[in-house]
Amino acid sequence: MKTLYATFAAPLALVALAYPSIAAAPQFDTPAPVAFMKDLSSGAILFQRDADRRMPPASMAKMMTVYVAFDLVKKGQLKLNDMVTVQPETWKKWHGPQAGSTMFLSPNEQVSVANLLYGIVTLSGNDACVVLAEHIAGTEQNFVERMNRTAKQIGLNNSHFGTSNGWPDGGVTYVTARDLGDLADHTIQDFPQLYKQFYSKRDFTWGKTMGGNAITQANRDPLLGRVAGADGLKTGHTEEAGYGFTGSAEQNGRRLVMVMAGLNSSNARAEESVKFMNWGFRAWQAKPVVAKGKKVADAEVQMGSSSSVGLVAPRQLTVTLPAGLDPAISAKVVYQGPIKAPIKAGQHIADLVVSSPDMPAQRLPLVADKDVDEAGFFGRAWSGLTSLFG
Repeated sequence: MKTLYATFAAPLALVALAYPSIAAAPQFDTPAPVAFMKDLSSGAILFQRDADRRMPPASMAKMMTVYVAFDLVKKGQLKLNDMVTVQPETWKKWHGPQAGSTMFLSPNEQVSVANLLYGIVTLSGNDACVVLAEHIAGTEQNFVERMNRTAKQIGLNNSHFGTSNGWPDGGVTYVTARDLGDLADHTIQDFPQLYKQFYSKRDFTWGKTMGGNAITQANRDPLLGRVAGADGLKTGHTEEAGYGFTGSAEQNGRRLVMVMAGLNSSNARAEESVKFMNWGFRAWQAKPVVAKGKKVADAEVQMGSSSSVGLVAPRQLTVTLPAGLDPAISAKVVYQGPIKAPIKAGQHIADLVVSSPDMPAQRLPLVADKDVDEAGFFGRAWSGLTSLFG
């Protein structure tokens, strides 16, 4: 297999070198030592500072625990109304001031998977994480092994987890800002309904005070109620990690994911996160490139009932560019090919790679416009002969 480049079937509205000016990418100033922002609508990286540095995630690790749980719910292997018993030994370890953030669970209490997820996402409950992990995998260590397998499957190649809740463990648990952004991306794209259900709750009530009063705790997400369209994800803090946050918001069809880490106070985290997300929406704009369903090019097919397949946009494809400017942009279609049959209509088999000055290339998906079956015996034999002789 080799990388091939396809010829456009028709001119693309914004993929002509129509604007000779060069526009520098908008700049953002922040004291955060680690920061990352991605526009999920186009795949464009809008900002990155030390985004591949390994660092402790603190409670942002809980996003991985939630991802694993969501995956099991989607597969029908875990039900939101399943009831879980809080083991006394787990409660003993994860209650009181020494246990950090807590959902205020009680020993032998019965609690649903759904409420444990609210306790993890909204309250950042360390106790809720371990109780859910033990329910799913028998022990927290077994669950952590599942976390690491799943992390590799979704491409988090620079992260490793040693606990279900991000509790300091001498460096066993580490992530990068880029991986946290990708984890947020996967959570939102893979489980849109579960994400919507669990990640944007403003507060949650669970447990009782010594006087018998219900305990209501607010979500620590600094964007909720302060940035339009904000709807998740997770804060984190330890002495070692400082104050961090992975967040997302959607405005007018554009969804951004941001990560900040290493700040020195919760106030700084809140202020910088709001500024960062607002900058992402105001300093950048989305430009349509290809309408949904439009054919862009043809790709070669190997050993198929057809020698080629059309490449179409699975949705309206947009690129992200500096707001108010029209920099020169160009595009090419790339794929690993010839693409071997069988191919299913809608299968992602190529990318439209859009380039503009001072910006990393943006890769937009292209899918097959039809099914292509395997060729019959004589077709495969002929294809084999032609490949031998070039």
